[in-house]
Amino acid sequence: MAKVKRGKVVSYNKWGYIFLIPFIVVYLIFQLVPLFRTFYYSFFENYRSGLTQIGPNFVGLQNFITIFKNPDIWIYTENTLIMWIMGFIPQIIVSLVLGAWFSDPSLRLKGQRFFKTVIYLPNLIMAAAFAMLFFTLFSEGGPINEILMQLGWISEPYKFLSNEWSTRSLVAFMNFLMWFGNTTILLMAGMMGIDTSLFEAAEVDGATSTQVFFKITLPLLRPILIYVMITSLIGGLQMFDVPQILTNGTGDPMRSTMTLIMYLNKHLFSKNYGMGGALSVILFIITGLLSLVVFKFSNKKD
Repeated sequence: MAKVKRGKVVSYNKWGYIFLIPFIVVYLIFQLVPLFRTFYYSFFENYRSGLTQIGPNFVGLQNFITIFKNPDIWIYTENTLIMWIMGFIPQIIVSLVLGAWFSDPSLRLKGQRFFKTVIYLPNLIMAAAFAMLFFTLFSEGGPINEILMQLGWISEPYKFLSNEWSTRSLVAFMNFLMWFGNTTILLMAGMMGIDTSLFEAAEVDGATSTQVFFKITLPLLRPILIYVMITSLIGGLQMFDVPQILTNGTGDPMRSTMTLIMYLNKHLFSKNYGMGGALSVILFIITGLLSLVVFKFSNKKD
């Protein structure tokens, strides 16, 4: 019986693992190790008093107890969530509308590539530059006040940065401008991945465009929507650069724009690494719990 020669089977699996090695090494060194060290240092008293270094001394859960006893943690958590929600709601609405328009072949919109590029451009601008621009535009002697007074809508400059809700609205509006383009691209990619035969069948059955959007598009977009909501929530809880620069790190007026990361930055700036580590762990837990809540509520089956 003649022997059958087997051809050499080429396995590409090893190359996949080889290409993953640089990412794994960088992740271990710069993310995973610092994460565990942060957990470790959160149980120590470690700060600088003048020129004297105090610690590190093991204090157990004392840093966490001190943070939770201070009502500031709840105020800053509320500030962070309010500004995130104020920016996320218009962001998701506008992104859904734009995504539906751009992915609908029946509309035959002209210049789609140009408009897709334009709406994504704000995402490429540094948040620091955005904050400085808005600080100049909405200052008391800025162009916005000049335009409003020339139109006769106000008689004297309005102090945008001295009012609690106007300052929060500016922070939320900047986050909306920077991220709605990225969200639009993600949702549009999800919409273009939906089987077109579903839309054709709905059209044959006489469904309106509104019914198609709410009965077909939105339910099939659920995985992308969950991803967008969770990543946006994580980014919102890590909000720092825009309110930091807009308010010069003070969180004014009346600390209404002070976020959790700005509060953390104050501990790190004062070299209080123990409290900073404890606050980082608390922020990590809050992010995990809220992300789990969003996932559970968004993933319910009808």
